[in-house]
Amino acid sequence: MVEKNKRIHGVWDNHWTYICAAAGSSIGLGALWKFPYLVGEHGGAEFVLLYLLFTLVLGLPLLLAETTLGRRARQSPVNAIRYLSRESGLSQKWAALGWLGVITGLLILSYYSVVAGWSIQYLLDTATGSLQAKNVNDHAEHFRLLLDNPNQMMTWQSAFILCSVLVVMRGVHKGLGNAVRWLVPIMLVLLLVLINFSYQQGGLELAARFMFDVDWSQLTASTTLAALGLACFTLSIGVGSMMAYGAYMPDHPPVARNLLVVTLIGLLVAVGFGIVVFSIVTSNPEVDTSTGPGLIFVTLPWAFANMSGGLLWGALFFLMALLAAWSSAISLLEPAVAWLVESTRCNRFFASLLAGLAAWALGLGTIFSFNRWLGDFNFYGMVDTLTSSLLLPVSALLIAIFVGWRVRSTLLREELHTEPHWLYMIWTGLIKFICPLAIAIILASGIYQLSGEYL
Repeated sequence: MVEKNKRIHGVWDNHWTYICAAAGSSIGLGALWKFPYLVGEHGGAEFVLLYLLFTLVLGLPLLLAETTLGRRARQSPVNAIRYLSRESGLSQKWAALGWLGVITGLLILSYYSVVAGWSIQYLLDTATGSLQAKNVNDHAEHFRLLLDNPNQMMTWQSAFILCSVLVVMRGVHKGLGNAVRWLVPIMLVLLLVLINFSYQQGGLELAARFMFDVDWSQLTASTTLAALGLACFTLSIGVGSMMAYGAYMPDHPPVARNLLVVTLIGLLVAVGFGIVVFSIVTSNPEVDTSTGPGLIFVTLPWAFANMSGGLLWGALFFLMALLAAWSSAISLLEPAVAWLVESTRCNRFFASLLAGLAAWALGLGTIFSFNRWLGDFNFYGMVDTLTSSLLLPVSALLIAIFVGWRVRSTLLREELHTEPHWLYMIWTGLIKFICPLAIAIILASGIYQLSGEYL
């Protein structure tokens, strides 16, 4: 079974390619779009430190759980859960967990692709100078006009989905592997260039103070829950991506060590990007750090337009955001494509087209949410809340229960035989007790939020 599935999908050329792939999945718009505006909304340092803590203590164990399942079964998330259930003598109904991840990933990609389309538009706007010398109200109007133009948004959304599909359809080696080997190093170089720009602008100290000068008296339950939720979101936990990428891992590298590197890269990029954002924001007294999602597409373009060399730096900023979205989008497509290849007569070419078409069609709901084509029904808001507050926590909770309590421990230990015993025991304790409790808190909060908004 293992060898057969290796021949179907292939194996990463080396552990560095896997690290780039997994890091690219986590360095997405979750880290580069959600992280900065949530930091701003929740006051800075308290949120940042909790996010770092939750990512290492909760996100990393869940990441190891998903990757171990994928590497053990060497199949798509749906078939991997079915395979592990059979090995452990469990009901095949557990395969629904794999389906939950695949569906959640496509739902996230549906609105993710629209936001990535905004990044394309703003990359062109900053590069051509069309946002030059406007006040902040003009920038807000510019963004509103983009949202009111479904044809323009559909054009960029379609282009982004097509580019993602073209990568995935070329397979593990020529498509995914080649893409991430270029995308991740380019993103890291761009981040260093932007951090250097922040230093030259003189806002680095203010940004560091905002993000790391903690006042625990300002800590709230809302901040804690938001940090906990973002830790799962940015690591792509619960969408099947890491399970699929784990299926392509070579046999010999230690899994935990590689995933620690992946997690640290994701954290460094998120924090580094946050420093870039807030070095610009905090050095402009007219800018409000708590402007929410509009921070990236309204506030920052205004700040770039009013500083020396801002158009160049703004173009680099949105280029990095776009590359991050692309590297994450291909990981969201891959679980569905892998299942189609394994379980139907589709080859990878047609499987990629089908999965991309599904995400594109769902994305139309997000596009039409902003220009009243759907009346008062906010499809984007519903999907964003549903995935972040309900589907992702449910998926992560079921993974923790499945791995911690249902899969035979001998199978897990066999797959993680290269890890020291003490590390394996710590991971087992976290995945059995701490992770389910923490995720249950997120889930309860999400259900409460959904009941208030939609009931």
